[in-house]
Amino acid sequence: MRSNGPASVYDWTVKLLMIDDDTELCALLEQFFREKGIDSTFVHNGQVGLDRLREGGIDLIVLDVMLPGADGFEVLKMIRKENTVPVIMLTARGEDVDRIIGLELGADDYLPKPFNARELLARIRAVLRRERNSEQGPERLKVGDVVMDLGARAVVCANRPVELTTLEFDILEMLLRAAGRVLTRDQIMEKLYDRSVSPFDRSIDLHVSHLRKKLGHDLPRIKTVRGNGYQFVRASREA
Repeated sequence: MRSNGPASVYDWTVKLLMIDDDTELCALLEQFFREKGIDSTFVHNGQVGLDRLREGGIDLIVLDVMLPGADGFEVLKMIRKENTVPVIMLTARGEDVDRIIGLELGADDYLPKPFNARELLARIRAVLRRERNSEQGPERLKVGDVVMDLGARAVVCANRPVELTTLEFDILEMLLRAAGRVLTRDQIMEKLYDRSVSPFDRSIDLHVSHLRKKLGHDLPRIKTVRGNGYQFVRASREA
């Protein structure tokens, strides 16, 4: 369904796929997204969502945890096996474990139900803004044995390719650009999510933990500065 709304999130029509079995919620959001210029498709089970994703052209997925058959976590696992498309998870309010599992499986953001449609739109804009910024032109960052090609969205560490989710890539980019300096959790959260970190929000910590594992533990590349934030360590001698 292509929208004829007055304005899109950016200068192009955003193609959004929402996988949620709450048909009443989907009907309300379909109208809301149409007014915002978002080309939205709604499906009500995971397999249909995966089939639609494989057809191509999807910019972002909103994925509910509670789905009939394969739940949202299983669907996210299958998405991440073949696609790096940004995913925002919808979780039950108060279920911290759902948010943690979703982030560990590669979700880019989460939103607890019930939610305000404008807040969901803000999350979508924040994620797509990062995507758009990453496409503005080729650039190469190198710190120590980590090389990042921004144009290709590719990372090589110690001469081996590293597969990262969208958010992991963006956090690593921030750390590389600030190599040698400490970035606070608040700075990272505000840059990537357009919102302040809450005292109980550990999403950034989880993403940094994943980054460490993927880059490898042979060298201390990302340092935790207790009570402050994170620092990408510059090697004493870089090639």
